[in-house]
Amino acid sequence: MDITLLRTFLAVSASGSFVSAAEQLFVTQSAVSLRVQRLEDSVGKLLFVRSKAGAELTPAGLAFERYALSLMRTWEEARQQVGIPTGFTRSLSIGAQYSIWPWLGFGWMDGLRAAAPDLSLKAEAGMPDRLTRLLVEGVVDVALQYRPTLRPGLRVTPVIEEELVLVASWPNPTLELEHGYVLVDWGPEFIHAQAKEFPDRLNTGITLSVGALALDYILQRRSSAYLPARHVKPYVEAGTLHMVPDAGVFPYPVWAVWREDIEPILANVAEMTLAAAAESVMAGQGEMEEKLRLLSKNNEVKELRRPRLFSNK
Repeated sequence: MDITLLRTFLAVSASGSFVSAAEQLFVTQSAVSLRVQRLEDSVGKLLFVRSKAGAELTPAGLAFERYALSLMRTWEEARQQVGIPTGFTRSLSIGAQYSIWPWLGFGWMDGLRAAAPDLSLKAEAGMPDRLTRLLVEGVVDVALQYRPTLRPGLRVTPVIEEELVLVASWPNPTLELEHGYVLVDWGPEFIHAQAKEFPDRLNTGITLSVGALALDYILQRRSSAYLPARHVKPYVEAGTLHMVPDAGVFPYPVWAVWREDIEPILANVAEMTLAAAAESVMAGQGEMEEKLRLLSKNNEVKELRRPRLFSNK
């Protein structure tokens, strides 16, 4: 069986669209259509019903999806086991969104190396859709995400509740934000909270969809943005960024999405070291919240709207 055909089938199945699958796989829509047609010819059944609304699995497609997932898992397991470097006996592939790697992901890897010296680690970065696809295909064993999506064969556990804080690149900033504000798209709940509390901030003219980019952006300009507290902590301590008094904090939980077929012993080690890394992060985050509290009126920090847990689509 051609693995490329299986990967394309699963991409269409997950997205419900030939167009979206083509974007995920970095190929043309016609290439996706051709691959699906070849797969349908091989199994002798129509796997998708095409329409203007997208692509929906047929009964045969639904039945085949289970086998496709199993075949992909077997392939990835074989590929990873054969590819384990000399001197190591096990492997674990970790994924995380770009913004999570610097303050949590790397610390987790350090903990894993210390707890399991025989463990070979592989790191992947991406946006939620890509990470979910890699999890489903078995390329990634566990992924850290802000807004995970539940799929068969995956389980989700809470890791840490990150807090987004408003920081500026000039001294003594106020809520008026006399210099430029950058709207970072942290998801619909965050945008809703901004629209409710500070509607004028939605019309700044600059929106960044990746939080990791926002830090570099405002450091080089007289600008401000909501960023993860732990991520900006060293810059605040160094005096290159400044917390904005009386600005509310936005709770932003991080979740771990695990493949259910990870070896139990390995999963236990991974969960233990992840919890230790998260505990270390929480200590620094508490310091940031206390600093903001001391800067604000009445020593109070307002919590903006709490986000929903995760998507089950």
